[in-house]
Amino acid sequence: MSIFPKISLRPEVENYLKESFVNKEIVTALGKQESERKFETLLKHLSHPPSFTTVRVNTHLASVQHVKNLLLDELQKQFNGLSVPILQHPDLQDVLLIPVIGPRKNIKKQQCEAIVGAQCGNAVLRGAHVYAPGIVSASKFMKAGDVISVYSDIKGKCKKGAREFDGTKVFLGNGISELSRKEIFNGLPELKGMGIRMTEPVYLSPSFDNVLPRYLFLQNLPSALVTHVLNPQPGEKILDLCAAPGGKTTHIAALMHDQGEVIALDKIFSKVEKIKQNALLLGLNSIRAFCFDGTKAVKLDMVEDTEGEPPFLPESFDRILLDAPCSGMGQRPNMACTWSLKELASYQPLQRKLFTAAVQLLKPEGVLVYSTCTITLAENEEQVAWALTKFPCLQLQPQMKGRLQNSLGNIHTQNIYLKEMGSFPLTSMG
Repeated sequence: MSIFPKISLRPEVENYLKESFVNKEIVTALGKQESERKFETLLKHLSHPPSFTTVRVNTHLASVQHVKNLLLDELQKQFNGLSVPILQHPDLQDVLLIPVIGPRKNIKKQQCEAIVGAQCGNAVLRGAHVYAPGIVSASKFMKAGDVISVYSDIKGKCKKGAREFDGTKVFLGNGISELSRKEIFNGLPELKGMGIRMTEPVYLSPSFDNVLPRYLFLQNLPSALVTHVLNPQPGEKILDLCAAPGGKTTHIAALMHDQGEVIALDKIFSKVEKIKQNALLLGLNSIRAFCFDGTKAVKLDMVEDTEGEPPFLPESFDRILLDAPCSGMGQRPNMACTWSLKELASYQPLQRKLFTAAVQLLKPEGVLVYSTCTITLAENEEQVAWALTKFPCLQLQPQMKGRLQNSLGNIHTQNIYLKEMGSFPLTSMG
């Protein structure tokens, strides 16, 4: 059910997307009216949260059933006894799905208001509380303990510290303020604690802040699916070329039963440290993370490898995951994107450089999975078509097989998850 407006885009960007999704082939197959209806539905879905909160069980440390029982107890506490089912995905056995309750329309709006930034607002719609840095504006007399209506400034027009805001805002629900307005905007170094504890969100989702951190990893379903498509096997040498923050890296290691070698690369040091922290927390020892530019990961001089550190000799890896930097247009919810068409199109050259490096590093008959979290054809299907032409050694493989594809379609009939992240497995024929 749509209660928010469709995602707000610059006209040039919306027209660009429409040309892709309402193209000649689709219009011929569906008719112009139905094609345009589906495109508008896509834009509306993007501004709403998914129907399920998805978590991945760290099967390296515990069984799915054990973690499911622990999570049931946790949700009972969070929802004050409200019975919320936890579903095990029928084919991705390490994935648990918690239905999102909403939208709830009977929430009474309060006179006292707080405005939060768009990113903070998106997090609230996925079950988060409001932390002080996310609060942009608050009513003049807001005190700690007040019941507050929380709104998202989806277009970024509210001035920091404003006492009221009459611009475009979207109601997210009610909460209890943990701080007064004076404490939030006192001019001292920015607060980092809880600002508003959400008690009546429009979409009720569990909070996973420090919930079973060694056993659970909060991860969107497409992200968990990608690693299953890669299908890592014990004893293999696997490369995660753009690995931060490590969700897929740790999933690869878990599916390999922590037997083999998983190399994770990212060019930002703080993100590499996060990968290492996640690996340590989840008890995974097969992961080695390096701060390194993936486009330069191929060792060009054919001499002996340097102790397993990047750059690497060609044909070094059995499987490679290229979860490429992208425009992120499939991330949900997202009520507004201010990017220009030039910014939207800026990722394709980088993706091709990474693709080229990945192909060089892949062993003959190895598997390369290319994935994104965007919906643009230029970053998904067009990139794969380019790669198949550029590298004749590659062969496109089915993304999913049989019952797995059907079950995903059934569970997410109201979502765009399968389009939200393109994942394309390719094999090297040597």
